[in-house]
Amino acid sequence: MDTVKIGDRLYEGKAKILYATQDPDLYVMKFKDSATAFDGKKKGIIEDKGACNARISAKLFEVLADEGVANHYVKLLSPTDMLVRRLTIIPIEVVVRNIAAGSISKRLGLEEGTPLKVPVVELYLKSDALGDPLINEYHVRALNLATDEEVGVLTNMALRSNEILSGFFADKRLILVDFKLEFGKRPDGSVILGDEISPDTCRLWDRDSKEKLDKDRFRRDLGSVEEAYREVLSRVIGEVD
Repeated sequence: MDTVKIGDRLYEGKAKILYATQDPDLYVMKFKDSATAFDGKKKGIIEDKGACNARISAKLFEVLADEGVANHYVKLLSPTDMLVRRLTIIPIEVVVRNIAAGSISKRLGLEEGTPLKVPVVELYLKSDALGDPLINEYHVRALNLATDEEVGVLTNMALRSNEILSGFFADKRLILVDFKLEFGKRPDGSVILGDEISPDTCRLWDRDSKEKLDKDRFRRDLGSVEEAYREVLSRVIGEVD
């Protein structure tokens, strides 16, 4: 497709807007500067967040695709607009944790920063109204959210993505503490990675100082939020050795 014509707005979420195009198999995903936390209770604007997240996601999707992890990314149309393949989103958020932080620290009484002996995969029901509750494979079956085979695919793809991205970030002097992934089904039924991979969806710490360089700076009122996102972008696209 040489020229993409943006059509009707299909969906607007907290961080992105999805638009149709003249090709029914392709959508445009626009990244916004708006930020939310605590199930929408805290709201704000992070200057240039949309452009940072779009460019970071584009690079990380390219890295994963090069390693065989199929995803919806096609190309960037502008600093904030990403062309993506059409997906039917599976209503499960998959979180992979390498180091204790956030909710797992509270639930299990682990001090933040405690390394986990193996990566931990958690499933959450994708529901803003319910606060994205933690679920397991039995809930998935009971609610008919996905087949057992699809859950296996999600888990394996998440762990493979964790392996790839942990190594990639390590080369950029960043620690991938944990991250959230979303998946969807293509018209042929295949499951691929969707949504975004950015400081909105990953906890990233500086390797040496352990400084937080992600959305936790907004959640916890740590300040220098815009600078953190720009620093991650700089490292991800290779402007920092």
